[in-house]
Amino acid sequence: MEFQYLTVGKEARSEQIIEKSRFIATVRPVSTREEAEAFFAEVRREFRDATHNVPAMVIGEKMQVQWGSDDGEPQGTSGAPIVQMLVNRGITNVAIVVTRYFGGVKLGTGGLVRAYTSSAERVLSEAGTAAAVPFTMSRVETDYAIYNKIMNYRFPDEFKSMAIENAEFAERVSFNISSTREIYERIKNLLTEISGGNIVFSESEEVIRLLVLEGSE
Repeated sequence: MEFQYLTVGKEARSEQIIEKSRFIATVRPVSTREEAEAFFAEVRREFRDATHNVPAMVIGEKMQVQWGSDDGEPQGTSGAPIVQMLVNRGITNVAIVVTRYFGGVKLGTGGLVRAYTSSAERVLSEAGTAAAVPFTMSRVETDYAIYNKIMNYRFPDEFKSMAIENAEFAERVSFNISSTREIYERIKNLLTEISGGNIVFSESEEVIRLLVLEGSE
């Protein structure tokens, strides 16, 4: 399947205890730095009494924005390793905060890197992975009988990416039809056949949809 980038499938949270310190990792899919910063502020407010709230973000189809902060931990032991882990996994448009409640046992430089990275990895597993896939979409118009016929038609499994959305009912029915680019023309031809030619397609446009990959919740 052709895709432009990988991101997380949903917002998620996970928690683990390491040497009596409590690590709470929270992740959210984002598309801009502003969204990431708003998310960071939200988590800081929720865990305002925490010892550290370590933020990290990677944003952009080509990972143009890469940023993390140690939030008071020794330099290079928390935010930067999380960012590097995201880049190595090819995950973008994502923001993570790993919150730490210090438990009284110092972990050392290597221990901190492992603790923060593993916390981020755990929450990524909870969130699952989604692919940003190019879809082709058109606005379609037809009559009520044809619309009902289309909605009741059993499409082949190979057309499972197809979506029919945002229907409007007036003198005729109009709705959006979209699918992955690879099968769009075949779907268009099939709808034309089902309708006996009584269907009008607007000029198509490309949109990006996030598809959760198999094995991700």
